[in-house]
Amino acid sequence: MKDKNKQAVDELRPEYDFDYSKATRGKYYQRLIQEGSNAVILEPDVAEAFRDSVSVNEALRSLLEITRTTKRIIGRSTQHSKKLRTG
Repeated sequence: MKDKNKQAVDELRPEYDFDYSKATRGKYYQRLIQEGSNAVILEPDVAEAFRDSVSVNEALRSLLEITRTTKRIIGRSTQHSKKLRTG
């Protein structure tokens, strides 16, 4: 079991000096939105259900298949009912 009181050991070399006080949060966010990106930010409740990109892709593919199937069924029934009304 890890000791919670142990302090983290700084493993970076001294020449790597990161000054996070100058960092800007979301610096490239607007550019990504404008140019388009394949990165998606999941809401916390969704992220709990989908831990990795594979599970997200599987769920979305299943949803797309259901949508395609439903469109075919609805499309056929709508066309059929139009024929009945005009005929």
